[in-house]
Amino acid sequence: MPPDWHIATFEGERRRLAGLAYRMTGSVAETEDIVQQAWLRFAGQELSALESPARWLTTVVSRLSLDHLKSARRQRETYVGAWLPEPLLESPDPTPEQQWMVTEDVSIALILLLETLSPEMRAAFLLRDAFDYGFDEIAPVVGRSPATCRQLVSRARKRLAGAEPPAAPSLEEARPIIAAFWEASREGDMQRLLEIFAEDIAVHTDGGGKVPAAINVLSGARRAAGLFVGLARKNQLPQRPCPPLRRINGAPGFVSVDPAGVMQTTAVSLRNGRIAALWIVRNPDKLRHLSGATG
Repeated sequence: MPPDWHIATFEGERRRLAGLAYRMTGSVAETEDIVQQAWLRFAGQELSALESPARWLTTVVSRLSLDHLKSARRQRETYVGAWLPEPLLESPDPTPEQQWMVTEDVSIALILLLETLSPEMRAAFLLRDAFDYGFDEIAPVVGRSPATCRQLVSRARKRLAGAEPPAAPSLEEARPIIAAFWEASREGDMQRLLEIFAEDIAVHTDGGGKVPAAINVLSGARRAAGLFVGLARKNQLPQRPCPPLRRINGAPGFVSVDPAGVMQTTAVSLRNGRIAALWIVRNPDKLRHLSGATG
């Protein structure tokens, strides 16, 4: 068994490492696997031989994440429908292993923005801006020259500039409008939905081709409202109160369950008192880790 100082050093870095792996992969399962692989490699190292154990661990997690992302790109290209990261459900009393979900920036909007970057650009950007790596340190991780890494980071910053989402409101502030959306969507009230939705709302529904979901991102208030009106007419949903609000990737939202388990998660972005985006994950493969965690 590794000495206690191995464990203490690793646990001190776990939050940052998990946050990095998730921002790279968008997968809870892959994040856990990558962090575990990093631990196994770290446990076999002589700490006195490492100039900076924290940077060594960050480099290992970056390389493991980059390897995964390169192989996953082909799967993403054939993914059925809109892709969303696996939802992170914030616990009111997180364990040390879950703390990164609360303290790291793992918003859905950020992950979707990072998804537009190439794997190398994504890694270079995160290492530079989130971990303050020098370009000479980034180069061996992504397999490019320091000069090329500088260009990758510059391009990433330009692509992401001005796209930061608004700060998430408190659950108390979000509750009235989310409850109104819940009621209007179940009743199929077109006029009320149009009042709730921002004109440029974007609705992402990720079913992965395994459960019903919109194939494309729906943009615009009328198209978005039409989706929920159609669903209400088709399914004749019974009236029931809105589920308790939870933080999902830092955003207010709720978890829909049935006797079989978690059906979907719905995360909401609010802007000026209206819903600017809805991120709905229905793919059962992306909900497995939430079993027993909905409270």
